Amino acid sequence: MLSYASSAASMDEAANIDARRDEAGRMNLTDLSQIEREGLAALEARIGRIHLRQRLGLEGEYEAHVFRRGTHFFHIENWYSIHGLMRAALTLAGLHGRGRRNVLRIQLRRNDVVLDSLPLAFDGYTLLHLSDLHLDLSEAYLESLVARVQHLEYDTCVLTGDFRFRTFGPHQPALEALARLRPHLRSPAYAVLGNHDSICMVPPMETLGIRVLLNESVRIAREGSMIHLAGIDDAHYFRTHNFQRAAHDIPHDACAILLSHTPEPYRHAAHADFNLMLCGHTHGGQICLPGGVPILTDSDAPRAYARGPWRYRNLVGYTSVGCGASIVDIRLNCLPEVTLHRLRAAGDNAGS
Repeated sequence: MLSYASSAASMDEAANIDARRDEAGRMNLTDLSQIEREGLAALEARIGRIHLRQRLGLEGEYEAHVFRRGTHFFHIENWYSIHGLMRAALTLAGLHGRGRRNVLRIQLRRNDVVLDSLPLAFDGYTLLHLSDLHLDLSEAYLESLVARVQHLEYDTCVLTGDFRFRTFGPHQPALEALARLRPHLRSPAYAVLGNHDSICMVPPMETLGIRVLLNESVRIAREGSMIHLAGIDDAHYFRTHNFQRAAHDIPHDACAILLSHTPEPYRHAAHADFNLMLCGHTHGGQICLPGGVPILTDSDAPRAYARGPWRYRNLVGYTSVGCGASIVDIRLNCLPEVTLHRLRAAGDNAGS
């Protein structure tokens, strides 16, 4: 991991990127500093020119409020004029205070995952799964999240996107909060971006020692055995995910885990031979009816896939309800969570 002095410098450059868009919202690459250009150039060499330009272009259009028709045009997260009305309604109903306190009540969930293809050497291997962190939500929330994760035991940390509270605007506050959280997360740490995140956040995140998987995969070795961890770019709004690239280097019979911000591409994941899919995005509804029944999930996936464990064909999945909150800083009948997934090898030879 690089020093925090280097991290701070990278995040200062990220703040400069926020301010350098033209009136149409497009990125003016020629106006970037040398460090900014080098960071994006290195990213382009890794993920390809088209992916980078698509992400930057779509982010720019979104910043200018030029929504793509047919793709969540009437998306509640994008209706910021409604958010104040929601807060007022919850206050009148006497639920606002309780909902805000619930945001700080981050639960620890434990989930055992039995995988037929898991090498015996990885039996008991544990992943800490954080999703929908929305780190710039509030100081009290960040402190609660740090307190929840700092003493946990696990092998690898995975983060499935949405680091920023809003879907547009400066991402510097989220990066600063991530820099404060990072010392309390074990290494290695891997992440994917969500629909709240900018691709310009990737270089400073990786400076912090968090590898962002953008339709890419890595191999994790243990006692001579191997599993593969892949991550796709946002499949909800930007739709810049690419399974062909993400799974390119994974043997068809290997144990393969997919990180996706959203459960929506679950069918593609199943037919791409992934064994486990970890995701978030839905917040489990965030504001739910008694019994945890979500009012909205903001997902095209079936409601059965909106929270907790699920299965589709040979694909095992888990959708986190998330650590934070978005739209409004309130949770009702759906407490936030961090999740420890313990991988278990199938068969008689697995450990107890």
